[in-house]
Amino acid sequence: MRGFEAASHLMEPQIRKASESRGFAVARLLTHWPEIAGEDIATLCRPVKISYGKGGLGANLTLLTTGAAAPMLQMQLPRLREKVNACYGYNAIARITLTQTAPMGFAEGQAEFTPAPKSASAAPAPEIQRAAQETASDVTDDGLRSALERLACNVLSKARKPEGKHS
Repeated sequence: MRGFEAASHLMEPQIRKASESRGFAVARLLTHWPEIAGEDIATLCRPVKISYGKGGLGANLTLLTTGAAAPMLQMQLPRLREKVNACYGYNAIARITLTQTAPMGFAEGQAEFTPAPKSASAAPAPEIQRAAQETASDVTDDGLRSALERLACNVLSKARKPEGKHS
């Protein structure tokens, strides 16, 4: 037994395999796109693939965007290339090309690039909150007690859901 491991470490081989099949040697470009490109650019496009030339350097990054956003994005490509190369640590990307799709898109090219807003979870029932507070009442550290109360609320709420009502 290896003990507890972070979920990111358990998923790393699968993520690496999927991203490398599209040419992404650095999966961070996919997973942290809004941080790398900036929120304004990330809402207009997303990386689709990286194709490398015969020499290995001077790759081409293909971005997916909508037709209306393409002219605005085209003007920002030099700055975006600098940001992407900063992620790699060297001039890995020589060119960026844009691929446009219609608002409805194809299976590969959905036009909606912003993630769905996180739904505000409903407050747990008062009896679940009381049970969670009782469970963590012996803990003296405020931060740890608060975290344990949230965990207990989540566990007790899930255990209470009727069968077939998964969200």
